[in-house]
Amino acid sequence: MNRRARILVVDDEPAIRELIRGALRRGGFDCAEAGNAVEAHSELIATLPDLILLDWMLPGRSGLEFASDLRREAMTKSIPIIMLTARTEDLDKVRGLDVGADDYITKPFSPTELLARIRAVLRRTAPTRSTDVVEIDGLRMDPKSHRVTAAGNPVELGPTEFRMLYYFMAHPDRVNSRGQLIDRIWGDNVYVEERTVDVHVRRLRAALEPSGHDHLIQTVRGAGYRFSNQP
Repeated sequence: MNRRARILVVDDEPAIRELIRGALRRGGFDCAEAGNAVEAHSELIATLPDLILLDWMLPGRSGLEFASDLRREAMTKSIPIIMLTARTEDLDKVRGLDVGADDYITKPFSPTELLARIRAVLRRTAPTRSTDVVEIDGLRMDPKSHRVTAAGNPVELGPTEFRMLYYFMAHPDRVNSRGQLIDRIWGDNVYVEERTVDVHVRRLRAALEPSGHDHLIQTVRGAGYRFSNQP
C-alpha cells in the first residue's frame, strides 16, 4: 500500500484549519496542524511533511518570513510550500513565489480547488524525488539525496533553482520559452511573471559560476533558454 502524503497546515484560524483538515482527509491525505511558526517548527522536527500549507498572516513570525527560513534550512528546503492568503495583488504573489513558495491560493477557496492545487504541486515536485542521477560535463545532480556537485564540489541551490536545473539537465539542447519554463517548473495554474524566470536563471547561473558551469545555460535571443554543452 502506498503511504498517504502528509500535509502540514499552518494557519492561526481554527475554523480554517478545521475546513482544510476535513478536505485533506476526504482527499486521502494525512494532516498535521500548527497555529504559528513556532508550533510549525516543532511539527517539522517531529515528522517532515510532504507539503506545507502556509498562511501568509501568522502571529509573530509571518508566513512569508517563515517560508524564507524553511528555504534556508537543509532539512526543509525541498519541502513544497503552498501559501494561503487573502492578499490578491500580483506583487504579493510574486513576493511569495520569490521566497520559494511553489503555489499561491487566495482566500476564500473551495476544498476542490485546494485538493487540485496540492495534487498538482506534488506531481510537479515529484521529479526532484526521482532516483535517477543526471551528469553533464562534471555537473552532477542526485535527486534522491537532493545534492548537486560540480567537479565533486557541492553547489547550493534554492528549491526553484534545483527544479529548474533538474528540468534543464533532463532535457538538454531543448530551447524553452519563458512560458514553457513556467508551465514545467511552477505549473500552469500558478501566476508567475516571465521576468521571474529571468531572476531564477540569474540565480542559477550565479550558483554555477564558481565551477565554470554557468555557460551551460544559454540565452537564445527571442526564444528563451537552452541547457547545452555545445556552443
